[in-house]
Amino acid sequence: MLLRPLPSVAVVLAAAALTACASSSGAGGGGAPGASSAAGRGEFSGDLTVFAASSLTEAFGTIAARFEARHPGTTVRFDFDASSTLAEQITQGAPADVFASASAKNMQQVTQAEDAATPTDFAKNTLEIAVPPNNPGSITKVADLARRGVKVAVCQPQVPCGAIAQQVFTNAGITVRPATVEADVKSTLAKVELGEVDAGVVYVTDVRASAGKVGAVPIPASVNAATTYPIARLTHSANPAAAKAFVEYVLSPAGRKVLTGDGFLAP
Repeated sequence: MLLRPLPSVAVVLAAAALTACASSSGAGGGGAPGASSAAGRGEFSGDLTVFAASSLTEAFGTIAARFEARHPGTTVRFDFDASSTLAEQITQGAPADVFASASAKNMQQVTQAEDAATPTDFAKNTLEIAVPPNNPGSITKVADLARRGVKVAVCQPQVPCGAIAQQVFTNAGITVRPATVEADVKSTLAKVELGEVDAGVVYVTDVRASAGKVGAVPIPASVNAATTYPIARLTHSANPAAAKAFVEYVLSPAGRKVLTGDGFLAP
C-alpha cells in the first residue's frame, strides 16, 4: 500500500496564517463614518428609496452621492414632496425605505401607523422672505407682506413651511392674504423665481439654494419660527441594512457637515 506524504510544517503554518488573516479582515473591516458594521463589510447593495421633504433636495442629493461612493452597488432614489403628502403615501402602503420629514407631526403620523419606529431629529430650519431680484414690491420687512396690493406666495397650511409661516404672521401681529397657496416649498419658491409674486415665505435653505435667482429679506428671530426634521427607517423597508446605514450616515458628522453647509441648523 502506498502512503501519501504528509504536508510540510511550513505549508500547514502558511494555511493557518491565511485563515487567521481572512478572519481578522472580516471582523474588523472599517466602515464609512456613520455606517453600520454590516454596511462597512459591504453586506448590502441595490436600490434604496428615500421619501424626503422638498427642502432637503439639495442637501440629500449631495449626501446620496457620497453614500453611493462609499457603498458601490447601492443606488439611492428619492421622492421629494411635501412632508404631509409623503406621510400619507407611506401610511397608504407606498414602498419606501427611509422617511425624512420637515415636521415632527408628519413623522408622528407615520410612527402611529407603525410604519416607522424611533425617529431621530437631524436638522432644523427657519423661514426667510424670498423676493425677485429687482424686488418689485419693495419688501424690506415682514410687515410689508400685509400691505394692500402685495402678492405673496405661501405653502399650504398642512405643509410644514405653511404652518410655520402662519406662526410668523401671528408672531408679527399681521394678517397676510396670499395671492397663491402652493403644494410645497419648491413650488412656492418657483412663483418668486418666475416673478409671479412679490414675495414668498420659504426656508432659509431654499433661498440659499436659489442664490442669484431670488433676493432675501431676513425675518427677525423675535418673530421667526422653526421646524425640526426627523428621520427614520421604515418598518416595511425592502432593503433594511441599506436604510439603516443611510440614516446613520445622515446623522454622522459627515452628513451633518453637508446639512450645515446648506444652511440647516443643528436640531
